[in-house]
Formats: sequence, structure tokens, C-alpha cells
Amino acid sequence: MEYKNGKLRKLYQMGQSPWYDNIDRRLIDGGELKSLIDRGIVGVTSNPTIFEKAVGSSDIYDDKIRRLKDAGKDLYAIYDELTTDDVRDAAALLAGVYETTQGVDGYVSIEVLPEYAHDAYKTIEYARHIFKKIGRQNIMIKVPGTASSPDAIRALIAEGINVNVTLLFSQEQYELIAQAYQDGLRDRIRMGEDVSRVASVASVFVSRIDSKVDSLLDVIMAREMDLGRKDAIRDLKGKIAIANCKLIYQRFKQLFSDDRFGDIKTRGGRVQRPLWASTSTKNPAYSDCLYVDNLIGPQTVNTMPHQTVLAYEDHGRLGLSLESELEEVVVWLAKVAQFGANLDAVCRDTQVEGLKAFENSFRSLLDTLKKKMG
Repeated sequence: MEYKNGKLRKLYQMGQSPWYDNIDRRLIDGGELKSLIDRGIVGVTSNPTIFEKAVGSSDIYDDKIRRLKDAGKDLYAIYDELTTDDVRDAAALLAGVYETTQGVDGYVSIEVLPEYAHDAYKTIEYARHIFKKIGRQNIMIKVPGTASSPDAIRALIAEGINVNVTLLFSQEQYELIAQAYQDGLRDRIRMGEDVSRVASVASVFVSRIDSKVDSLLDVIMAREMDLGRKDAIRDLKGKIAIANCKLIYQRFKQLFSDDRFGDIKTRGGRVQRPLWASTSTKNPAYSDCLYVDNLIGPQTVNTMPHQTVLAYEDHGRLGLSLESELEEVVVWLAKVAQFGANLDAVCRDTQVEGLKAFENSFRSLLDTLKKKMG
């Protein structure tokens, strides 16, 4: 009860669900994850990089790794056991949130193997396997939002498997998966199945866009001789990622309006909420709450790394900001294109880089497991 007036609780009251972008056996066993839930965290996300850090930076998994090896488990099976055990136990801690919110929140996300990012069939098979293995309803399977992902998303949603579509950057990428989600729900309705407890989020990555665009703007500024234009270019730094999210949110409202989604809504279907991911600030010149303060709005999620949670609790701002400055946002995006920074290309390139980074983390984690297996 001591946390009932904390900022995370107030953020939730404004319509945005604060999730926690981290998982680690030490957080679960030591009670820190429960403390975060008590303070207002209502969901957890994970990815290969997070698991790599958890396993590689401690010895808490070592005994289990050796026991699994002695039991005849191979490398991939050991990976499955470690990750699904952590996710299952985190989901148990969030079960109360899941029930209280009637399945709106209380989820833990776990990603399909990175090597399946462009293979819809293998994505579906692995998602089925991992969802069944964990055996809890408050699980979301993370599927990268690649060009090949809509078929997998549609099939999984039709089967009643909750999906967190990850590594989205552009409005174009977002629209494809939003349509796939709706198609999956309509398929499920045609099969006579209940859609009221099927949930999905669309994870739009934020800070990586500014990192890329800011670097491009630095290059453009270095070539620019006109001081006025130089200042105008500089003024765009740190604004484009937020602008991109604000326009995606407007598109979300259109795609899930009664005109487009009403037939599913009347059957109990839920909207696929936008989730703001990668919300830690990479540039130390910017506020460490930049990507929380400026993206607060109803029917959204913000999944924050540990330091961002602490920063927001300490000095973050409260206020509906997601639909502010919409006219300015359009101007910023027009200007960044005018000055020669191609946002669509940035989004495509950053998705490719994100996929590669997760694949590298996964390979590094397997290497770590091999060493610990002895």
C-alpha cells in the first residue's frame, strides 16, 4: 500500500501500462521483481540480450545448467529450460495483475529464437512449443515484425496464443502487423472461438531511431555552410523518434476505430496496444526520462529498463503527452526529410541491425552455456 501514490501507479491511472524490460533469476528469487510489481509494474519483457546478461553475469544458473547437462539435455534444451523457468516464475508473480485487469496486463514476454525471424513456419512451431511448455495464460510470445511475420502473427492469434510483435520502427511495419492481428482475430471468430482473452502488443522501438537520425543530422550539419539552416538541423535532434511514435499512435487510433475494428470489438476482441520499447536514453545530453515523459497516452504500454524505472520514479513527469504538438511533429518529419535524412531507410536499417544484435546475443549466450556445461 505504501506505493499506491507512486508515479508508476499514476502512470497506469492515465491509461499507460508500465512494464519492466528485464528478467533475471536474482530479481525473482531476491524479491526485487515483486517489489517492482508492488510499486506499479504490470508486465515484464525479455529478449536474448537480457537473458545473455542474466546468465553471463552471475553464477546463479550454474548448478541448474550442470544438472540439466547430467540429465542428458542438449544446448538448446538447456536454453529452453532456463528461460522458460524464469518466465514461468515471473508470470506467477504477475498472476494477480492478470486476473485483476481481466487479462489486459500481467504478461511476461519471451522471444522466439532469433534465427527464425524470417521463417513463418518455424516461428509458429516454436511459439506453440514455448507457449505450451510454460503453461500459463499470461505469456506473450515475441515475434519480430519482419516482412514475413504477418502470416505467423495471424496464425498464432487465431490459435489463441498471445503475441508481442517486436522490433517495429516504421509506420509501414506497424500497419502490416496491426492488420495481421485483426485478421487473426477474425479467423478465430470464424472458427467459433472466444477472442476476449487473446492479447497482443505492437512494440515500437524508440531511442535507436534518434541515435541513427541524430548521427545523420550531424553529418548533414558538417556539410552545411548556412548558419540558419545549420541551427534548424540541430533543432531536430532528439525529436524524430518521439515524432515517429506520435504518428504511429494516430494510426493506431484509426486502425482500431469502431469503423475498422467494431465487428471484433463487439465479440469481445481487444485492441493491440502500441508498446514503446527501447526507452532508455542513449544520448547523455538528453533527459533520462525523455522517452517516457513524452509518450504518455491511453491504451499504450511503456516497457522500461531498470535504470529508466528508477529515473522515472524519481523525477519523471506526469501528463498526457502523446497527442501534444501533433502539428509540430508533422513539420519536424517534413524537415528531416527535406534536409536529407530518409526516415524509412533508417527504420529498415535499424530493424535489420536489431535482428542481428539479438542473434549475436543469442549466439553469445549459447557460447556461455557451453562453457558452463563444462
